[in-house]
Amino acid sequence: MLGCSRGWFFRVVLSSALLLRPEQRACLLVARPAPRARFQAPGSLTCFLGYLKMEMTEMTSVSLKRGSVAIEDNDSVAPAEEAKRQKVSGCCPTTGQDGLENSSLPSSEKVPGPPETAEQGEKNSEVPSEEEEEEDGLSEEDEEEEEAESFADMMKHGLTELDVGITKFVSSHQGFSGILKERYSDFVVHEIGRDGRISHLSDLSVPVDEEDPSEDVFTVLTAEEKQRLEELQLFKNKETSVAIEVIEDTKEKRTIIHQAIKSLFPGLETKTEDREGKKYIVAYHAAGKKALANPRKHSWPKSRGSYCHFVLYKENKDTMDAINLLSKYLRVKPNIFSYMGTKDKRAITVQEIAVLKITAQRLAHLNKCLMNFKLGNFSYQKNPLKLGELQGNHFTVVLRNITGTDNQVEQAMNSLKEIGFINYYGMQRFGTTAVPTYQVGRAILQNSWAEVMDLILKPRSGAEKGYLVKCREEWAKTKDPAAALRKLPVKRCVEGQLLRGLSKYGMKNIVSAFGIIPRNNRLMYIHSYQSYVWNNMVSKRIDEYGLKPVPGDLVLKGATATFIEEDDVNNYSIHDVVMPLPGFDVIYPKHKISEAYREMLTADNLDIDNMRHKIRDYSLSGAYRKIIIRPQNVSWEVVAYDDPKIPLFNTDVDNLEGRPPPVFASEGKYRALKMDFSLPPSTYATMAIREVLKMDTSIKNQTQLNTTWLR
Repeated sequence: MLGCSRGWFFRVVLSSALLLRPEQRACLLVARPAPRARFQAPGSLTCFLGYLKMEMTEMTSVSLKRGSVAIEDNDSVAPAEEAKRQKVSGCCPTTGQDGLENSSLPSSEKVPGPPETAEQGEKNSEVPSEEEEEEDGLSEEDEEEEEAESFADMMKHGLTELDVGITKFVSSHQGFSGILKERYSDFVVHEIGRDGRISHLSDLSVPVDEEDPSEDVFTVLTAEEKQRLEELQLFKNKETSVAIEVIEDTKEKRTIIHQAIKSLFPGLETKTEDREGKKYIVAYHAAGKKALANPRKHSWPKSRGSYCHFVLYKENKDTMDAINLLSKYLRVKPNIFSYMGTKDKRAITVQEIAVLKITAQRLAHLNKCLMNFKLGNFSYQKNPLKLGELQGNHFTVVLRNITGTDNQVEQAMNSLKEIGFINYYGMQRFGTTAVPTYQVGRAILQNSWAEVMDLILKPRSGAEKGYLVKCREEWAKTKDPAAALRKLPVKRCVEGQLLRGLSKYGMKNIVSAFGIIPRNNRLMYIHSYQSYVWNNMVSKRIDEYGLKPVPGDLVLKGATATFIEEDDVNNYSIHDVVMPLPGFDVIYPKHKISEAYREMLTADNLDIDNMRHKIRDYSLSGAYRKIIIRPQNVSWEVVAYDDPKIPLFNTDVDNLEGRPPPVFASEGKYRALKMDFSLPPSTYATMAIREVLKMDTSIKNQTQLNTTWLR
């Protein structure tokens, strides 16, 4: 029997959230104590201050999609990879992030460039994509500018599950309330690798390698010398070389300086010179600007694999932010890193990363500098990682202060284990602002470029950063992209990129102007529209036919979708059934839902029989996605606790540091549900938890409930 009631929601405590600074409210949907695992190994003051400055800068890019209910979900993969791979597995092309999952594209989100792959490097001649780097002119004072409305007021304009087609449940149990992600440490994600093993940070040691330089390379150069070498490496001045005097002139000392420069500043060559009776080590460029991105081949031992693979443990930072930070400290470009999937911000996540020709020794040294990061389990391998190669993610989630009885919890978790949940695209797929991402995607598919421009740039209801409000107002008043851009200190947000494009190509060439936005982020809009259609169609399918396969449903046989015939229906279960994301290379079910697809696309002025776009990037081939997902490795326990600040399980770092696991009393002031489960790629943990609690996961509904409760 279908449980379609949506009247049970979980209670989220916001006792003081409305008193927080704007950037804190944007990050929180629940009141949370100070982060639990703020570990910091001893490091130099310079290193710490450098990190602190970056932290303060990166705080400004927090977006609502990373709030408390927009949970970290399973990884997205690059659209090109996904299109090839997920037709077989039944998942939609997604982009990195929620990546993705960074599945939604908040308007004020900064967009770092993803690692380069062969497919991502291809250029569409019809859409010039200029993913230019530009310095933001935003001061810390500007970033702390007050928002126009309160967080609660802003969320009045957000989406609900009903708005994006999320309406059904598979189980009939009674829902109960709980606090979801009260602390980011209540949500832990471990990547499941290509071999099916769950990634854990279990070893911080560096592989023994006779070719590695000594630890002295990190201390032999002064801060001033490092500064000069970095400016030389990055072509920041007109110097063609940097000379470092050897104070204690011994062969060993000269060797260490040579090693330090070559190890810490890839692309620089060194030589020894005599000048007026003194020895100098002279650093210079070996191969022009290409040397920075391509470390010297002859400096890497031939017997060692070109890629150093490592496990990255991070707290409260998404994958791209983490890689950008690592690249800053290593003085390399971010595109020499590779990974199988991106992890969202508000969680503790553990995943495998590979980097080209950076030694484990250099990487391990970062453990002394960085807070909320740990790198370990180093190994050298021949190949990088590829987006989409992972088998999924394993989640450990704590729902605090639950109200359900032991019997209710048992029913809910048994249903999740035995039946599963509807494989909806979660709320973060559709954005958190008054203009949903699927509306922009629909306009792109309609070839309505003036509407695309208007949806992204027009003034909108709800609170935004003051500079965005001023930018939109200027645009509405003048339609002058240069004037609007001057109001916008953050040039890398979507609005800034589009305005730069309009300034460059003019108002009559919106297609090329839009092409300045990175390709993955442009495609995110149309994938959001596909997801919107899929959610609505799956709700109709379940409403019409329930949780059993019927003749005319689609199943996958290898890479091919086929229909279930009347005499074959008993050979399948609901877990075999897939439904298409609209496109030119898919087939549709042979029952009422096929007509429902056609009606929905026709209402949106789209032709279901012609999903090819005149711009190749925006042609939708489509894909297949299973309608019900049954999690693997499901386990759970209910624990009692008194202090809401205490951790309820150990992380990998806790285990490395030898901390004993928490001990629970038989009775306590509060009860929590600790649940573990594994999901395949491109599925949303949010939707699994929604099925357990019978809640609406939209930030809008949670905010309305919270502000009502506060009164």
